[in-house]
Amino acid sequence: MFFRKPGGQYDFLIVGLGNPGKEYEKTRHNAGFMALDKIAQKFGAGSVKTKNKAQIMDCRISGKRVLLVKPQTYMNLSGEAVGPLARYYKVAPQNVFVIFDDISLPVGGIRLRKKGSAGGHNGIKSLISNLGTQDFPRLKIGVGAKPHPDADLKNHVLGGIPKNELPDFEKALQNTVLAVEEMLKSGIESAMNKFNS
Repeated sequence: MFFRKPGGQYDFLIVGLGNPGKEYEKTRHNAGFMALDKIAQKFGAGSVKTKNKAQIMDCRISGKRVLLVKPQTYMNLSGEAVGPLARYYKVAPQNVFVIFDDISLPVGGIRLRKKGSAGGHNGIKSLISNLGTQDFPRLKIGVGAKPHPDADLKNHVLGGIPKNELPDFEKALQNTVLAVEEMLKSGIESAMNKFNS
């Protein structure tokens, strides 16, 4: 059902991508961090520790031993935290599950994929470089496209979700938690069938 037999302390790393610091907390680019907070809350994760440029917490989800990871490197260098952690805990890239924002999905949408290219996302680009493969599962949280083609992408992703879109965004975060639970219980195919929008 899963990708590779785990050999270490954890069966999976679940990584939420974002930027550390108060000024970034509620921005589109921090959708991964926000989703990880909800996962930690639902599954009673242990206290936050710091290891190898990341905040980490552990928990059990659907009987699996899971390490929740928030890289503290800033988005574009996320792989510098995740790659060494995966190797230290002997978690194969196929069991490193990454949650991040996606401007190609509308606010409220989520999409799981078994693997894939970076698609222009610098955080994923860094992960591919540091894990040495693009064969790791991921979940994209829709944060909506730029308001118009000439708008600055950096300003868009580092901006907050508009108030009128917050209910849809919150729904996407809740569905992310459910999708993670389903994936760990029944496999990624089942989660894709139920939650891909």
